[in-house]
Amino acid sequence: MSLHQIMYISSATGPMSATECATIAQAAAERNQADNVTGLLLFNSKRFLHVLEGPREAVDRIYARIGRDGRHNALVKLRDIPIDAREFGEWGMAYDDPFQPSSALKDKVAALLDRAGPSTRAHFIGSAEMHRG
Repeated sequence: MSLHQIMYISSATGPMSATECATIAQAAAERNQADNVTGLLLFNSKRFLHVLEGPREAVDRIYARIGRDGRHNALVKLRDIPIDAREFGEWGMAYDDPFQPSSALKDKVAALLDRAGPSTRAHFIGSAEMHRG
């Protein structure tokens, strides 16, 4: 099976709690499992950084659905490439609750990125480091 990966960043259109983000990630994981799509979602109370990977048709369809989702805007595709192997074996999520900021966010993201390539790791670690900005 040919695999594809899309990475994008976007901004939340309004306030979103860590619980709402976790609910979004759980629903997405359940939907994406049927399409054999995995990845990682980081939400830092203002921005989403998301990688989707799996069959090209499924990844493109999910990315298009995300583009129509009114909870975020300013969607910017950072990567759209074929891949030889998945960087994420299962769906993962890290987030920062604005009411209880996590000083360990960078470490949590690093653990989730254990199998990711250097470019993907740099995007997520950089976003985690700027999570209060």
